[in-house]
Amino acid sequence: MSATLAAHSGLKSGRKHKTVLLAAPRGFCAGVDRAIQIVERSIEKFGAPVYVRHEIVHNRHVVERLSKLGAVFVEELSECPDDRPVVFSAHGVPKSVPKAAIAREMTFLDATCPLVSKVHVEAERHAKDGLHILLIGHEGHPEVVGTMGQLPSGQMTLIETVEDANTYQPAEGQKLALVTQTTLSVDDTTDIIEALKARFPDIALPYKEDICYATTNRQMAVKAIAERCDLLLVIGSKTSSNSKRLVEVGAKAGSDGAALISSADAIDWDAVDAAETIGLSAGASAPEYLTDGVLAALRSRYEVSCQEVEVTKEKVIFRLPRLLLDK
Repeated sequence: MSATLAAHSGLKSGRKHKTVLLAAPRGFCAGVDRAIQIVERSIEKFGAPVYVRHEIVHNRHVVERLSKLGAVFVEELSECPDDRPVVFSAHGVPKSVPKAAIAREMTFLDATCPLVSKVHVEAERHAKDGLHILLIGHEGHPEVVGTMGQLPSGQMTLIETVEDANTYQPAEGQKLALVTQTTLSVDDTTDIIEALKARFPDIALPYKEDICYATTNRQMAVKAIAERCDLLLVIGSKTSSNSKRLVEVGAKAGSDGAALISSADAIDWDAVDAAETIGLSAGASAPEYLTDGVLAALRSRYEVSCQEVEVTKEKVIFRLPRLLLDK
């Protein structure tokens, strides 16, 4: 049904018509999918409980479902018993964590996203070459904590803003290298990188972009619909870096309104009622059933015509740890 026909249908039924532009790709990425499978299969193989250090991914709905299956989420390894398996979250952990697990002879599985692990390897390689590492990221985010924990204290400096890039002072004669958190705004990170390159032309850059393909693709998809939207809804957790960046990207790209919602229960219906065209996306840790729930909630109140706007297809798959593949 065309949007025009759908609008007439809405008038006949006495309900307003809403056009929904559904961004694609959206939702789970390969790293998140792998991390969740690691927890699920660990429970299948070892039985409950299986401990998980930090939220496996930043989404309350995912965490609650895994908790019901037998996962116990803790913040520190010290909260885990020696005789039960522990999974490290997709965000990565400092080197001290697996080292402590080995010392305690624990069974552990590392669900760190392979693209985060790539950043860890890059940082170590640069450090071995005598370079000081500048890490673009957000202070306190688990991925940043994990990345900085790959090297001894003092070998890496966090850069959060262009101002940080412009005021950072290296030691005299110190050579520099650059790595980034994987879930940042592509545009904002580019501005910071350009500022660093202008000041330090010889800074060693990542061999390949550190911001992950999924973050980049979801931001591209939001940009593709933003200008056409009166309201952009991004499904994701307040603790999810990539979800928050989608809201910021959408607002900068021209959406009159952009909001982060955890699920259909968090929809601001006054904002929806005032909008004719609604954009919908979801962060990389948000399951597709949450998107389905938002669409169902919209259809319960309005006549809805939905158009998917796809900017690229994703075919990336990451292998599970060998321990879970062994019979």
